[in-house]
Amino acid sequence: MADPSPAPSPTRRQVSGALPRETRDTLFLLAVIAACVAPHADHLPIWCSVVTALMLLWRGALAWRGAALPGRWSLVLVLGLTLALTWLTHRTLLGREAGITMLVMLMALKTLELRARRDAFVVFFLGFFLVLTRYFFSQSLLSGMWTLLCVWALLSALVLAQLPLGQPSLKLAARTAAVNTLWGLPVMLLLFLLFPRIAPLWGVPSESVGQTGLSEQLVFGAMSEIANDERIALRLRFDGPAPPASTLYIRGPVLSDFDGKTWRPRPAALVGLAEAERQGVRVQGPPTNYQMTLEPPRIKVLPTLEFAAAAPGTPWAVDDLALQRSSDLQWRAERPITERLRFRQQAYARATLSASASAADLSPFKALPPGSNPRTRTWANDLRHQPRFDVLDAGALPPALAAAVLEHLRTGDYLYTLTPGRYGEVTPDLIDEFWFDRRLGFCEHFASAFVFIMRSMSVPARIVTGYQGADELPQDGDIVVRNSHAHAWAEYWTPGQGWLRADPTAAVAPNRVLRSQILQPAPGFVASALATLSPDLLLRLRHGWENINKHWQDWVLNYSRQSQFDVLGKLGWAQPDWQALGQLISLVLALLIVAAWVWTQWQQRPHDRWTRMRLDAMRQLRKLGIPAAPHQSPAHWAALLTGRFGAQAQGPAVLLTDWHLARYAGAATPLPGNWTRQFKRACRMLASDTSSTQKDKP
Repeated sequence: MADPSPAPSPTRRQVSGALPRETRDTLFLLAVIAACVAPHADHLPIWCSVVTALMLLWRGALAWRGAALPGRWSLVLVLGLTLALTWLTHRTLLGREAGITMLVMLMALKTLELRARRDAFVVFFLGFFLVLTRYFFSQSLLSGMWTLLCVWALLSALVLAQLPLGQPSLKLAARTAAVNTLWGLPVMLLLFLLFPRIAPLWGVPSESVGQTGLSEQLVFGAMSEIANDERIALRLRFDGPAPPASTLYIRGPVLSDFDGKTWRPRPAALVGLAEAERQGVRVQGPPTNYQMTLEPPRIKVLPTLEFAAAAPGTPWAVDDLALQRSSDLQWRAERPITERLRFRQQAYARATLSASASAADLSPFKALPPGSNPRTRTWANDLRHQPRFDVLDAGALPPALAAAVLEHLRTGDYLYTLTPGRYGEVTPDLIDEFWFDRRLGFCEHFASAFVFIMRSMSVPARIVTGYQGADELPQDGDIVVRNSHAHAWAEYWTPGQGWLRADPTAAVAPNRVLRSQILQPAPGFVASALATLSPDLLLRLRHGWENINKHWQDWVLNYSRQSQFDVLGKLGWAQPDWQALGQLISLVLALLIVAAWVWTQWQQRPHDRWTRMRLDAMRQLRKLGIPAAPHQSPAHWAALLTGRFGAQAQGPAVLLTDWHLARYAGAATPLPGNWTRQFKRACRMLASDTSSTQKDKP
């Protein structure tokens, strides 16, 4: 009677093993491609990610069912659609973003015509290139770990493609790829240490939309919601005690031109002509010495702690980046700063900026768009003509007006929030809408309104952007400043005192400035669960990871041209420079070539004892004139020797016979370890005896 119990369902391992090899290898390659594409999803167009996922799923379904691949015209249609969507999205088919979009789509399309090994090789190398492009966007430790895993997976797929016969396991392919990767690590290390460091040729500014961070322009009310970017922007290490967080103002772009919606920096050529601005900073008190480690800000302005005592026009070089001090106290570079920098500077907490200036010099800082924001202008005019300000002299009036505006912010039911909503949908007068109607905003709203009002009262004013504050707890002695500490404040000019700082955000949300308490969005489920278990667990985990990432940056990303020259100095070069680096590279290449030749020769040499003995014996026999062939046995060679030389060949013939018996007849007595040396000596003696016999003949 048959067993009525149902047959056990096959395990996942059994199902996988039952797949045809082509299906299994194709599914594995598709999974590798998905892993290579996944980290690019945050900057790819949504349609690109969706279409790529659909094509990979389609190709996987075809492989699973063993169905035929789509025809050529279907692929041409999808390619045309890809080109059109890329053009509509990026308005070009060239450049970084458009190029990566096309690369992802072409790789996905190529999987739909995997008909031969050469098609797979194209996909492999597209995958390697796609992995490399990730470093356009991130060079973090996570990106490095992801790169290593993706390269390993691509090499495993490549090994599978190079094994055309049988059913090689994925484990075998992965092990082979890992071994080959380990063999390549020394070369990779040499390339890392010696490859010339040059400034990136692809440095393109990338301004984040809807996140905190620095930008070289400020668009009032353009974002309805802003998210705090918790990535580290810079680290500060002070020679002495760190100053309070409330005094940490790190100066970035200065914005002076306003068109009613956007604040922009003034052209350097115009601002730099002001005689008063050339006076720069008059410092007071002792300096604060510090070291800054700056992550790439991707703008042309180098943020520095206020205030650095250097005259406008002063040159400065950080690594290979040439900087110049502009008249509005910014350090500007000729190109966006796309590399990590570490430098030392001095800052003065007390300073006077341009204490005297002519009306012509200050007129650009009073300019306003004609007819814009009439209600705010009227409010400012009414404030200016209050009797309490009529008795003040020119030096006391601007600070008094600024204090009145800040007091109105403090008591006027204004709210500091990350979700103010979008301005300008009801009226084009954005500051009117903010000042009178909505009263919601973050630092850019308060700074913009303050500067507009001060200019409406004929007081020169401008916006300064940068960073304010830092994390409460240091990390390894470093004060950590994040992108979430990005800030905008104002400066207004006062006769005899110069440019004075005013921070309108501090009037509305004093904890933002005094204690560096930034607003945080509502935590997610995981963050809430961790906070329930331990309130500071998430903070400790983040600090631990950031410390690990800092070491990665110090040892790997911060390995610069000067680091290479330092290595040359330690190796004995008296004057480390480009020529010395070229000499070292040439020497290393020569050693690598010699090592490769030696390795090749050693690999070609037989490694088992019997084969070496056979080759050595054949060489000795051919010297004696015996036509020894590889297919002949040692016993046959012994017979050839005896047949030609008779009793004189007894010595080498016996040795050959012993070899034959030990190798093929299972002789109990093994051959001595010096058999080859004995055979060579016996052959030399035979050649000597034969030569003597021939001489003795008449």
